[in-house]
Amino acid sequence: MPFSPSVIQQQLSSDDPSLQRSGFEHLIDALNHGSVRAASRNEEGIWQAHAWVKKGLLYGFRIGRLERIAAEPAPFFDKHTFPVKPLNVTDHVRLVPGGSSIRTGCYVSPSVICMPPMYINTGAYVDEGTMVDSHALVGSCAQVGKRVHVSAAVQIGGVLEPPGALPVIIEDDCFLGGGCGVYEGCIVREGAVLAPGVILTNSTRLYDLVHEQIVKPGEVPAGAVVVPGSRSKSGSFAREHGISTYVPVIVKYRDTQTDAATELESALR
Repeated sequence: MPFSPSVIQQQLSSDDPSLQRSGFEHLIDALNHGSVRAASRNEEGIWQAHAWVKKGLLYGFRIGRLERIAAEPAPFFDKHTFPVKPLNVTDHVRLVPGGSSIRTGCYVSPSVICMPPMYINTGAYVDEGTMVDSHALVGSCAQVGKRVHVSAAVQIGGVLEPPGALPVIIEDDCFLGGGCGVYEGCIVREGAVLAPGVILTNSTRLYDLVHEQIVKPGEVPAGAVVVPGSRSKSGSFAREHGISTYVPVIVKYRDTQTDAATELESALR
């Protein structure tokens, strides 16, 4: 069983290099088992980053040396401290053939489906029933909830530095349409739907047409259905040339029609 978080923290903060190395190895083991996470949510729904976890991962990069890592159909050349995540059939993760990769130090729950080619980076957490579709990225330390559909070409940004920065959070039962990008510690709350092509950053204003308000940057409300929109720019030059800029827009909140359109096919699982 993985060591407790408090023991791992003590090892990583030690002045003894051998104890630090043991702490890193125990951290990777705990991340692989899901007993330690790079961020967690409290009872009030507030997410908090765990800086010590990311500091431990950064330590692993510092001590790592470039090596040939055996894999099929072709080897990797990476820091020896971050090989491919160890998986076997008893983990009940479907890793479909075709060039996908999962790096060690991340948790991938039983019943997760990984369609090729996709990539899950170290420190990430992917919960049960989630599908990571083709050409999708789950970045370092990103937290993805239960029954999330990460559609083809979705980019979920990662973060290791600064250690205290919140990673991208995708809560339970969200649907991320093809080609979406979620970056810079954005939080997509439970049940939200991002239509294909929606881009979110921590400074992107989100316009709510239902409640006629501007949502604070960096967080999509629960159940919101977000589509790509545009906003006309002011000024004579912008008016003369018809210039507008991209904005994400909430056009509705989930209803039975939305649920039917985004329902995950249980037969695929």
